[in-house]
Amino acid sequence: MLLAMGVMYACGIYLMLDRSLTRVLLGFMLMGNATNLLIMLTAGPPGRPPLTDGVDFSPVGMSDPLPHALILTAIVITFAISAFLLAMIYRSWRLVRNENLEDDIEDMRIAFAQGRDTAEEAGTSGEYDDTEFGDEAEAPIPGALDLDEEEDRT
Repeated sequence: MLLAMGVMYACGIYLMLDRSLTRVLLGFMLMGNATNLLIMLTAGPPGRPPLTDGVDFSPVGMSDPLPHALILTAIVITFAISAFLLAMIYRSWRLVRNENLEDDIEDMRIAFAQGRDTAEEAGTSGEYDDTEFGDEAEAPIPGALDLDEEEDRT
């Protein structure tokens, strides 16, 4: 079982690294099932009854219900994210008739621009003292409302 879990994790990670959204979905589902298997393997030795052994009704004879609850929670989370990924795949197919993620040319141009520092690109270089909103900013947005002005807005 450990080997099957390891193979499922490895295949899931491999599929999630692809640009195809369908393969990402399949990889995520494999990883979800491998996680369920991991939780099941950590619950204890196989073959034990789900609640009690029928002889010893003390806490020693009871099995731990936490792994079962965690597996049910993991199933629900995997189902919800799978539904979200399916909606993304469907929307991508309807818009561009393609479900592969492509590099954005403009993003690549900006990333490879000469002389740009990462802090400057992220806007965290500290060179701006004010925000970009309003007319007091260094580079105000054209047509932005000045929220500092006192005027009757009724």
